[in-house]
Amino acid sequence: MRILYAIQGTGNGHLSRAMDVIPCLMKHGDVDILVSGIQSDLTIPFSIKYKLRGLSFIFGKSGGVDLWKTMVRSNVRKLVKEIRELPVENYDLVINDFEPVSAWACYIKNLPCIGLSHQSAVLADETPAPDVTDMMGKFILSNYAPNTAKYGFHFQPYAKDIYTPVIRRQVREQILENGEYYTVYLPSYDDKRLIGKLCQFKNVKWDVFSKHNRKAFTSKNVSIQPIHNDKFVKSMARSAGVLCGAGFETPAEALYMKKKLLVIPMRNQYEQQLNAAALKSMGVPVIKNLKSRNDMVIASWLENNSTVDVNYPDITGEIIGRIIRNHVTNPHFLEIKNIS
Repeated sequence: MRILYAIQGTGNGHLSRAMDVIPCLMKHGDVDILVSGIQSDLTIPFSIKYKLRGLSFIFGKSGGVDLWKTMVRSNVRKLVKEIRELPVENYDLVINDFEPVSAWACYIKNLPCIGLSHQSAVLADETPAPDVTDMMGKFILSNYAPNTAKYGFHFQPYAKDIYTPVIRRQVREQILENGEYYTVYLPSYDDKRLIGKLCQFKNVKWDVFSKHNRKAFTSKNVSIQPIHNDKFVKSMARSAGVLCGAGFETPAEALYMKKKLLVIPMRNQYEQQLNAAALKSMGVPVIKNLKSRNDMVIASWLENNSTVDVNYPDITGEIIGRIIRNHVTNPHFLEIKNIS
């Protein structure tokens, strides 16, 4: 059996999850990997057959997605060409982690595309949502990578076919300690802005992983270093807590490690607003930005040692097996493939 596993390359979460998903897929057939996007800092130890530009959201430096740069760097003509030329018809199964090229290639060729992503879960009726719905953001999430079937990951198993997060083996094998510093990953803020804010908390050490700097340096009580997967995971495992955006993988890994967690959702990123609503419902503190009016929340979080208890078992292999049973041995699926 030939399997195409397509991964979104904006940010690092999709690729970090792929490290555990790919070995499970390889037990069921020959796997070709597709990665599209230009905003990831993470590499995976597997051969990538298709490395495409796709459609990426560009992080800004003041707390949100840079919509102007996103539009400027988008190459619609190239995207359409990639969609048309991708040979999805050569595969028995296409599994998609919020990746637009393979999803739309399947759509225009009337082929099944199985969504296996966090985005497959966040818009479900049973999941928490912010008080105000961003209609444009919801439209983008719903149509960015269309699927014929959906299996989702979320912070809690809110409904059928919504599962707890994939916690990669590297994280599960870490030795956990409660250190004297806090790990920070806020890629939509530049170093100057982060240093200016974090230095105000003078008795706290901050270990910041930066998307905007290639050289490590220290400014007062703030250590800045470029993003490095192994160092980041070890930093979280030995930290007193984690301050990060309201993405999915990093908060999930921090919760799994039983770390204090404080999140700041990106502006112009509706998925992070949805994640923030879910985390808030679980008891995780959420602030909108790094403005001074939120200093008291940060200070209270630093003084409070309470954590959120979660149970994230390793069930990735079971989920992949369920997808294989439902969409490969299913006679209806085989009939669709033969007709196509």
